[in-house]
Amino acid sequence: MAVNNIIKRIQNIMRSDAGINGDAQRIEQMTWMFFLKVYDTQEETWEYKAYKEKKEYVSIIPEPLRWRNWAIDEKDGKAMTGDELLNFVNNALFPVLKGSDVVYNGDPIKGIFVNADTPRSKSVVVETFADLNQYMKDGTLLRQVINIINEIEFDDADDRHTFGDIYEGILKDLQSAGNAGEFYTPRALTDFIVKMLDPKLGETFGDFTSGTGGFLTSALNYMAPQVKSVADNEKIQNAVVGQEWKPLPYLLSITNLLLHDIESPNIRHCDSLGTNVSDFKESDKVDVIGMNPPYGGSTGTSVQSNFPSAYRSSETADLFIALIMYRLKAGGRCGVIIPDGFLFGTDGAKKAIKENLLRKFNLHTIIRLPGSIFAPYTSINTNILFFNNEKAEGATEGFKTKETWFYRLDMPEGYKHFSKTKPMKLDHTQPIQDWWTDRKEIIGDEIGEKSKVFTAQQLLDLDCNFDQCKFPKEEEEILHPAELLRQYHEKRNALDAKIDKTLSKIQDLLGITLD
Repeated sequence: MAVNNIIKRIQNIMRSDAGINGDAQRIEQMTWMFFLKVYDTQEETWEYKAYKEKKEYVSIIPEPLRWRNWAIDEKDGKAMTGDELLNFVNNALFPVLKGSDVVYNGDPIKGIFVNADTPRSKSVVVETFADLNQYMKDGTLLRQVINIINEIEFDDADDRHTFGDIYEGILKDLQSAGNAGEFYTPRALTDFIVKMLDPKLGETFGDFTSGTGGFLTSALNYMAPQVKSVADNEKIQNAVVGQEWKPLPYLLSITNLLLHDIESPNIRHCDSLGTNVSDFKESDKVDVIGMNPPYGGSTGTSVQSNFPSAYRSSETADLFIALIMYRLKAGGRCGVIIPDGFLFGTDGAKKAIKENLLRKFNLHTIIRLPGSIFAPYTSINTNILFFNNEKAEGATEGFKTKETWFYRLDMPEGYKHFSKTKPMKLDHTQPIQDWWTDRKEIIGDEIGEKSKVFTAQQLLDLDCNFDQCKFPKEEEEILHPAELLRQYHEKRNALDAKIDKTLSKIQDLLGITLD
């Protein structure tokens, strides 16, 4: 099934509807329909399971409002369309799913209600529709969109895979709609990071900026072959933990996990930086973390106050690294994508966080990534930090890191840049995988420093400047003014910190004290 064709067909129909204004509303319109379609498919699985166990399954959605009972067009002329369909969606479906009682066609329908005892597999419907809207004003066009969505059979393995691609297309549209700081992480990259972290069944895998669930579904796919029994299936049901602040990615992530047979998705709609780190308990920690936190954004003082003073930063990427430190279990493993600014920054918070990674964690690997991985949505250069919450064998006193390896992933042969038509593939990470198990320094006149190892003390002596194994200089790239300004401020802060340190040493040597 041609994924791009499905999205384009839906978008073209919605562009003709007077009620929809712009990409953001088009995406919201698509997502509530996809959710109901996926949820109905999942309910078929739950119904069959209840039947096998000689139990009765009762949907939280009233019978007339279940997707199967109003959205399917049997081509017999009986399917709702036009004003009838619009009236049904606006005056029955949405009010009831938001909790209001209605009378439709003379029949009373109770609004859905949840309490503390409601299973999450059911309460997720209320959570999902709490902040959603129905924008379309043309019932005939609405019917056309619903019919296209019904072409996808989510109980078919190939179509389930297709829906993952649809998610990617929707998220890319989200970015185009101006959601700064959120970048779709290529599936090849999430799959690679998960493979290197090697999550085991029985462990918990967390992503505290889970977006549409890319890392979580990569982890589920990786652990799926380990399921051999009913007990194993129970373990995978509780294997992933997510948090997402923005409503639309949150909705997409819930739907995505339902599609991966997770009956009660453990994804919370919240700001993961909004909790004071001193309040985290052992039960809030996870065994494995894979994340691509938003960067380039800034945070207010109220958020920064949730962290120790040494870690307080206006840069979100810094705070997310600090957050991970408090949410990774002893012996846990992490792979997190961070921007270049974190590597070369030596200002107060960045340096304190990096020194903490060397002293209290085993920061064993830093992978430098090609700049075009997130193109065309951002030109920010990125890296992957791999670290464990344990002491490395042979680490010297005062450190849990013995040594940190740097590796530069160059563009594959035949590629100048990654793009929509030539995206990153998992095969492109094979050079890292080969090197990972047989680590050697790779240094040459032509390639420069491609791989190099530093002791923790050496990195500390470098003022925690992790900007090692750089890419060879290319032709100067013309960046957006906002990106140029951001890079300028990061480099200026790093330079100011070095100057301040040098001046402090001179003052100490001369015995001068300045008020």
